[in-house]
Amino acid sequence: MGEPSALLQTLRLGLLYFSTVFLAGFLLGVLRTLWLAPWIGERSAELVEFPVMLVVMVLAARIVVQRCPQRTSLLLIVGGIAALGVLVFDVLVGLWLRELSLREILFERDPLTGTIYYLMIGLLVLLPAGLARIRG
Repeated sequence: MGEPSALLQTLRLGLLYFSTVFLAGFLLGVLRTLWLAPWIGERSAELVEFPVMLVVMVLAARIVVQRCPQRTSLLLIVGGIAALGVLVFDVLVGLWLRELSLREILFERDPLTGTIYYLMIGLLVLLPAGLARIRG
């Protein structure tokens, strides 16, 4: 059997990137909520979590770049798939597990940590293409 099409490869890599980042974020979120936030507060706990998530995102993006031809357009799509997946699943977790409204999940975040969260989502999109450009 031949090589998978570029579209199929892009979809697979997007799902790999998403699942890696989301799983790490979900596990860190549970630890943050149950252990760290009661100890140091919600905002401080989120601020501690962001650098860890940044490392996870960079490592996951490196894996994607190693497996994908160095085509910036495809890597941007991979990042977009991952970011969209993270946003959708963050909403689902907020609705079902945290019993928040859609408005609370998307728009009523702490001004500092909410801004950082959305910047991290943007970075999630750009990291694979950015790392590929640096490598090559």
